[in-house]
Amino acid sequence: MSGTSLDGVDAVLAEFSADGTSRLLRTHYLPYPDALRAQLLALNAPHADEIHLAALAANQLARLYARAVQTLLDGLVPHNVRAIGCHGQTLRHRPADGYTLQIGNAALLAELTGIAVVADFRSRDIAAGGQGAPLVPAFHVHAFADPGLHRVVANIGGIANVTDLPAGGTVRGWDTGPGNLLLDAWIGRHQGERYDRDGAWAASGQTDAALLDVLLQHPFLAQVPPKSAGREQFNLAWLDTTLAGLGRQLTAADMQATLLEFTAASLAEAVIRECAGTQELYVCGGGAHNGVLMRRLAARLPALRVDTTAALGIDPDWVEALAFAWLARQAVLGVPGNLPSVTGARGPRVLGAIYPA
Repeated sequence: MSGTSLDGVDAVLAEFSADGTSRLLRTHYLPYPDALRAQLLALNAPHADEIHLAALAANQLARLYARAVQTLLDGLVPHNVRAIGCHGQTLRHRPADGYTLQIGNAALLAELTGIAVVADFRSRDIAAGGQGAPLVPAFHVHAFADPGLHRVVANIGGIANVTDLPAGGTVRGWDTGPGNLLLDAWIGRHQGERYDRDGAWAASGQTDAALLDVLLQHPFLAQVPPKSAGREQFNLAWLDTTLAGLGRQLTAADMQATLLEFTAASLAEAVIRECAGTQELYVCGGGAHNGVLMRRLAARLPALRVDTTAALGIDPDWVEALAFAWLARQAVLGVPGNLPSVTGARGPRVLGAIYPA
């Protein structure tokens, strides 16, 4: 898995039982080289010669994915692996226009590893009228649902999304707004860091209530699910325009504090508005390591138990990669991997294209 945070590759080796229950065998994280990360970030916007540059970046990604696979399989036989589930790197996600684009050259990855690859998971759901995202809620049902409890699982990566798991009710899921994306971009601009470790810089500033109110007026937040978002909606250009509209300056630290509160508020308000009766909220993704963000979520949701998915037996760093391993299994078995109640698709669909070994 490599997501909108553009930080690197999360890779897992997983084993599944006949009922889809997962066992995490090995994990590996491989950071993106700075040059590749810069190329991918540039390709998220219209770019001169972008088809050629995207194809070259896809080849680099395939080689990086192959390195991650080789590390995972150290001492093991590749033929014992049924398939690689490869999400690829999203460059565009525009379901309203009928498409999504994740690059990664799955054919080259199959060639380099000698293992079948399942890729392009999102396109079939979009073809069926869905958002193509989020896809992980189907896995969350298997991994985290409890018949006696109303739980919500929040994945806070670049974009934040939630899975609503009511006891005996309909499973729903959608993107709630920015996760770490704006926080990472702001600290990158001002301090040259990739992320705000434990929210320490945000904690040094003060939330600006007026700006927070303006940010919370973003039209995406008012849309009803199903819905999905990406860099198209939340980016530094939008943030700069919004800040300029206030007609005054904030310190960089105060801006970081306000952006952290924006993530917490947009996610918490989505839970309050759409997930009545929730008892527990479990967080996965990079945001689970941001102590300040976790405390702000807990403060905004005082009636809920707020914890990470580690409390349910899966380290929050590996939930999403494990989900795409599960989705690859679904594809190989010819079993649907989407939840129409989440994505809005016309019905269940088998997701992904298979590139044989």
